[in-house]
Amino acid sequence: MLGSKIISVVLLLGLETVLCRVDVPPAKLEAIYPKGLRVSIPDNGFSLFAFHGKLNEEMDGLEAGFWSRDITKVKDGRWTFRDRNAELKIGDKVYFWTYVIKDGLGYRQDNGEWTVTGYVDEQGNPVDATRSPAPNSGPQNPNSGSIPSSTAPTLSGNLPCEVSLSKVSVPGFVCKGQLIFEDNFNGPLSKGKIWTEEILFPGEPDYPFNVYLNDRNLRVRDGKLMIKPVTLESKFGEDYIRQSLDLTTRCTGAVGTQECVQEASGPFILRPIITAKVTTRNKFSFKYGRVEVRAKMPVGDWLVPIIQLEPLAQVYGVKNYASGILRIACAKGNPEYSRKLVGGPIMCGNEPYRSTHLKEKVGYEQWAKDFHNYTLEWRPDGISLLVDGEKYGEVTPGAGFFEDAKKHDVAAASQWLKGTAMAPFDEMFYISIGLNVGGLNEFPDGDSKPWYDKSSKAMLRFWEAREQWFGTWFPDTNQLQVEYVKVYAL
Repeated sequence: MLGSKIISVVLLLGLETVLCRVDVPPAKLEAIYPKGLRVSIPDNGFSLFAFHGKLNEEMDGLEAGFWSRDITKVKDGRWTFRDRNAELKIGDKVYFWTYVIKDGLGYRQDNGEWTVTGYVDEQGNPVDATRSPAPNSGPQNPNSGSIPSSTAPTLSGNLPCEVSLSKVSVPGFVCKGQLIFEDNFNGPLSKGKIWTEEILFPGEPDYPFNVYLNDRNLRVRDGKLMIKPVTLESKFGEDYIRQSLDLTTRCTGAVGTQECVQEASGPFILRPIITAKVTTRNKFSFKYGRVEVRAKMPVGDWLVPIIQLEPLAQVYGVKNYASGILRIACAKGNPEYSRKLVGGPIMCGNEPYRSTHLKEKVGYEQWAKDFHNYTLEWRPDGISLLVDGEKYGEVTPGAGFFEDAKKHDVAAASQWLKGTAMAPFDEMFYISIGLNVGGLNEFPDGDSKPWYDKSSKAMLRFWEAREQWFGTWFPDTNQLQVEYVKVYAL
């Protein structure tokens, strides 16, 4: 059963919140005499107030506007934005929208309009004043709806905002270094409605030996997202691996395919393990940025933690990782793998090209011993990998990844020529966290592995060897645990 969790998606200036709405207090706008504009709302437990507005010009959707400011401190029970240099005249109209954060959740009030009909002094008392500033003497928007990097709006204080190269899947602009996504797992996943809990049979090219069901194996508790493996028989009964399983009513995969319905036949058994996977594919995706994940890896034979970025539109193809995946961090559960941290890009499902660009760091002890901070920085010119602030890998495309991919006869390489040198990593990707078990391609065939990848009985052989590996799955260590996920703009 899921515990309590607060979803904290720090949305961009100008971004639409994807969370459940609360009422944002109407903003109070005041023209100060002899000059100045003051905008305020009463406090209701907020942690931030943002104001975006333009003078005598309608807002173009969710643009930043001429006035664009984050207020981070409440004073005397009100959140207040102030422009002391604004010269307003009777009849001027301010078009605006406001944004607040409460309990880590973001909410917005759109389509605000206010007309100057009088003036007040600094204390808010009405002022009987007559003045007529020259036309166009008030604030004007020099950007006309566009935000060139050299003339960006203000974020907070008097610091200029330099527009980032990062892109996001919701309206708005991104400033350099801005925190654009955060989840600290302090409340139920359903509260924030950011994560999609996958319900399906994962398929090619790795065909892991598990089904994503989100049953007792996925929970949020004590500020952690936890995913553990359980057997199919523990939920459906003994020998259920030889039955059929129809997920259609809840399936998040392609209905009518083997992603949603499977039936055992001969050596082809049902996936014998239940795990879970959550993604942001329906709510948040981005291109280029720095992803930070604090996680503790699982211990147990044939466990494969999934902490990665996956392509949103699969522009370069859906087969064999043609559109790529970016592994933020992975340390498999077997003793011989548990000290090996692996991260980086994967552009082909099978070796030798599968691991060509992956980077590895061997730790002094198992990565499952404690929580670590795993970072992937994804740029237009390369990818950097760090753990606990220490850089252990750098991947650059050179003239393009297609150059070495075509030498390995990677079928998708020709498609990457349609993109930049970073193709296939020049499109929108989303965050994916989950746990896989066994499967093809993840483990080389060898003496300790009870199945062969190319065998039609691979999954059956894995299940028949459960006395060897099930005893390594201890309840307190076989879980992937994640404390937070953060994404920063470049």
